[in-house]
Amino acid sequence: MRFATYEHRDRRQVAVVEANGTLCPLPGVTSLTGLLAEGGGLPELLDAGSVMLDVPAGPHVSDVRLLPPLQPPTVRDFVTFEEHVEGVRRSVDGSAGVPEQWYAAPTFYFTNPYAVYGPHDDIPVPPGSSVLDFELEVAAVIGKEGRDLTPEQARDHIVGYTVFNDWSARDLQSAEMKVGLGPCKGKDTATTLGPYLVTADELEKYRDADGFLRLALTAEVNGQVVGKDLLSNMSWTFEEMVAYASRGTVVRPGDVLGSGTCGNGGCLAELWGVRGERDPAPLKPGDTVTLTVEGIGSVSNTVVSGADPVPVTAARRRSRERP
Repeated sequence: MRFATYEHRDRRQVAVVEANGTLCPLPGVTSLTGLLAEGGGLPELLDAGSVMLDVPAGPHVSDVRLLPPLQPPTVRDFVTFEEHVEGVRRSVDGSAGVPEQWYAAPTFYFTNPYAVYGPHDDIPVPPGSSVLDFELEVAAVIGKEGRDLTPEQARDHIVGYTVFNDWSARDLQSAEMKVGLGPCKGKDTATTLGPYLVTADELEKYRDADGFLRLALTAEVNGQVVGKDLLSNMSWTFEEMVAYASRGTVVRPGDVLGSGTCGNGGCLAELWGVRGERDPAPLKPGDTVTLTVEGIGSVSNTVVSGADPVPVTAARRRSRERP
């Protein structure tokens, strides 16, 4: 089952998406995150969607503005593709290879849940950046609360999946990570989710013998393919990622966990690292990025000019006087 959140005639609505693109609105439901919080996971969400299929059909997806399928309370972005790490490290900080620590656990950072964009929204250039990049990912969405989960338990906590574009200001990212923290402003001005939340049961047919979802991934810039990979090239399963995320804390309904960027052109920075030059060029206003994931759908966003940066004073050299 596929769920969409959309805006039509100044109203926000959540709907089940039929195979022909017709939207079947869920009466009184304006937040998929809220709906997830009310239920107990995938079975309850499927029940809600099945009941609502009996209501009169709504508009077609082509006649509405698709919003992000949900507004996540938290967004964790992992880095699970070894090929991506190899290329992007060389591009961003000049380092070669993959850090040995990367192999120990599925590392992630928290990104900004207040900067989530829909599948066809314009994306402004982050203030002060001139090296904008996309990142092709898939995100798992949590459907019920859990803590200290095993990977086996974690599967029941994943309600579905969506396409995830982690827009990245590479110049800001490279500068701030020299401090030993981050990324922060290099990452927190835009994340695309969409076009739908596809429930986990829909994608089970793509699961391979090792537990990975074998989905084809494609990235295009202005209609030209720049990257192709398989989601099954991840080094950890989503269940293992959820288990790690829940260690010593909780995951809750609506939490989003990104796979990290795929390899073989899942972002421009990886290609720059491999080729030793910025080819293709960084994204600029007018460029359109289209990311497609088999079994889920496509998001397509056009870059537009952003705001000028508000000046911030450089650090002051203080006396270190003591009381």
